[in-house]
Amino acid sequence: MVGLGSPILSLMFNGFDSAKERPSVKTTFPEGPEEPVFITPPPPCLWLLPLPGLAGSGSDGPRAPAWLASAIQLISAPSPGEPWLSPGLALRPISVRMPTRRWAPGTQCITKCEHTRPKPGELAFHKGDMVTILEACESKSWYRAKHHASGQEGLLAAGALREREALSADPKLSLMPWFHGKISGQEAVQLLQPPEDGLFLVRESVRHPGDYVLCVSFHRDVIHYRVLHRDGHLTIDETICFCNLMDMVEHYSKDKGAICTKLVKPKRKQGAKSAEEELAKAGWLLDLQYLTLGAQIGEGEFGAVLQGEYLGQKVAVKNIKCDVTAQAFLDETAVMTKMQHKNLVRLLGVILHQGLYIVMEHVSKGNLVNFLRTRGRALVNTPQLLQFSLHVAEGMEYLESKKLVHRDLAARNILISEDLVAKVSDFGLVKAERKGLDSSRLPVKWTAPEALKHGKFSSKSDVWSFGVLLWEVFSYGRAPYPKMSLKEVTEAVEKGYRMEPPEGCPGPVHTLMNSCWEAEPTRRPTFRKLAEKLARELRSAGATGHVEGQDADGSTLPRSQEP
Repeated sequence: MVGLGSPILSLMFNGFDSAKERPSVKTTFPEGPEEPVFITPPPPCLWLLPLPGLAGSGSDGPRAPAWLASAIQLISAPSPGEPWLSPGLALRPISVRMPTRRWAPGTQCITKCEHTRPKPGELAFHKGDMVTILEACESKSWYRAKHHASGQEGLLAAGALREREALSADPKLSLMPWFHGKISGQEAVQLLQPPEDGLFLVRESVRHPGDYVLCVSFHRDVIHYRVLHRDGHLTIDETICFCNLMDMVEHYSKDKGAICTKLVKPKRKQGAKSAEEELAKAGWLLDLQYLTLGAQIGEGEFGAVLQGEYLGQKVAVKNIKCDVTAQAFLDETAVMTKMQHKNLVRLLGVILHQGLYIVMEHVSKGNLVNFLRTRGRALVNTPQLLQFSLHVAEGMEYLESKKLVHRDLAARNILISEDLVAKVSDFGLVKAERKGLDSSRLPVKWTAPEALKHGKFSSKSDVWSFGVLLWEVFSYGRAPYPKMSLKEVTEAVEKGYRMEPPEGCPGPVHTLMNSCWEAEPTRRPTFRKLAEKLARELRSAGATGHVEGQDADGSTLPRSQEP
């Protein structure tokens, strides 16, 4: 920043590109000293430099000469041992410190500039690369971080980073901004003007509803390719088949194959925003080449959940191939980018390839239902059950504070980490609080009466579900409302029926369950109150939460000692 209210040059620095030798300012004064001036400032503060030979004045005081703006430029630091200033010039610091944002370990950031020639100990990076903060250095302006693509660790400056942004849920955000819906061939021709080889769009056929047409500009003409449905796949030439339109467009963008030319430039539908561009800009778009997929570890409502590795890190990957469903899952992705809490499964990023890959942290011990069923009360003590319940309540308290409703809270959607931390997962149904949502996909035994009957969802309906989850936990994974059909459950609950406590369930916990099952939503506790009561109950239980076959610190015992 340069300010000239008097013959003084103010230089403000905040963040540098070199760990050991901070960048300098090189100034040349045609009307002043013949030799250039080198200035290497210390950490972020304001420096005042008297300017010799500053000429010009007027009614508003001294004016800066025209050469000054172009005479100041950031360059690399002088060699070690060179003086900060050339002889004859004095530099005087004043104590104006710039505020510096402190990032916690684990924070994911994007680099704002190029740094391809690092000094020893520094991290090399390109603009737009992703890194994870490992620790802050003693100087608040420096961090040690891990580069996502290279896997290397090193130092880099705070000024070279920006934190990943949360993605806004926007109805205009589209995985297929080139899809124009049902328009005629003539309308497509008009949209693909002026002619440009490789300019394209996809439309729904007017003559054949449900079919698609790929329209490509080539040699000042527009060629229309009908997309055929074959055995649940899409094809143009009946030789190469695709899972969906995104897969098809991705293929022909790399290889023209059976069409006239490669797809070069999408004609975006008016008002549509490219999800790919927005994800990349916000820092959530990952690179397919670094992802390795492994065995299936779960089954979600919209497809399999696979184990995998991304840059050496174990991950869980949800693959959604249906383009309509993938588009719907953008809302889930947007919600997850806003959530940072130890008791929520963390989103790592998204890959756009043959649909949508949602890449999440891998939580090693699986879901809470299976965890409890395979160990039972002989191996998992009551304080540990209270600990799991408290973790869930704290995660849900965070969602409650963000005015988000999970709508599918159940023990099957709670994952247990290696160090026995319970994390809320499966945000497929998460919505901001509102009324009138489709109830056809709702889990009846876990859903509050007002949500089933009137479609009224709120944090209070999540509290009802939490009461059912508590029953699951203290029954060691049994299905709620045993031996009752969905219709019987709905009718019984409406008439005031509430489940009896599981065997061995502490009285205060059963009282909590019943408070969650109040018929009037406003009489149910908040998640904050639930967390407070569970924490109090855990303290009064006295013993430490423990799972046989695992140390108290969460580390696994030798396999021979495991159950």
